Amino acid sequence: VNIGTVLQVGDGIAHIHDLDEVMAGELVEFEEGTIGIALNLESNNVGVVLMGDGLMIQEGSSVKATGRIAQIPVSEAYLGRVVNALAKPIDGRGEISASESRLIESPAPGIISRRSVYEPLQTGLIAIDAMIPIGRGQQELIIWDRQTGKTALATDTILNQQGQNVICVYVAIGQKASSVAQVVTKFQERGAMEYTIVVSETADSPAILQYLAPYTRAALAEYIMYRERHTLIIYDDLSKQAQAYRQMSLLLRSSPGREAYPGDVLFAFTTFGKSR
Repeated sequence: VNIGTVLQVGDGIAHIHDLDEVMAGELVEFEEGTIGIALNLESNNVGVVLMGDGLMIQEGSSVKATGRIAQIPVSEAYLGRVVNALAKPIDGRGEISASESRLIESPAPGIISRRSVYEPLQTGLIAIDAMIPIGRGQQELIIWDRQTGKTALATDTILNQQGQNVICVYVAIGQKASSVAQVVTKFQERGAMEYTIVVSETADSPAILQYLAPYTRAALAEYIMYRERHTLIIYDDLSKQAQAYRQMSLLLRSSPGREAYPGDVLFAFTTFGKSR
């Protein structure tokens, strides 16, 4: 059993000593039950991001490596539900039964197994479909100033997938709970929740959960994709995830880059957008 000792804990970050044989991204369990993810592997300690408040963790307490990479349960029973970054329901409608699980960061399919983009995704917005169509298997960045209708464009695209045999995943990162509730209510009123999964981590959530939200989306959407069904994923928005990653990296004392973002922030984006 690989066991280490807590050197320092605070601000959602713990530094662990003597946890030698641990993988990057491996789950570790603290003595009082809190789970963390090992992200920063240094020569003399391991930086762990806590998936909880960690208020009961004390310096000198023991930490055990689990030997497992973070994974979440997956099932088509998630359709119509609102879940958090750990795939736990937060809509008050009870637990979700799932017999399978999937790594939050799975290997991408190889080049040979991929198919060229050949079929358009109908957004229902004439200006986009006619002039700058989006293909199935393609990624598209929606970028503009604040309060210019980016969320409205994304949600309208989901609403227009009704009857198109497309499963939608809407990921709300770092938003106000009231804003997410308005979007969910809109989906319910228009019948869109029947084919939609909402993954939400609001602005008051720990940085690690805001960082993990897109990866949860990836695991759920890839599960549906491998069951030969089309999926549409909306990230709203990735700038909040980048800010959460910056916060975590600075607390882990990683080398900052431009505007204090870590040097691998763009790589982090590609890891959950590589499967199509």
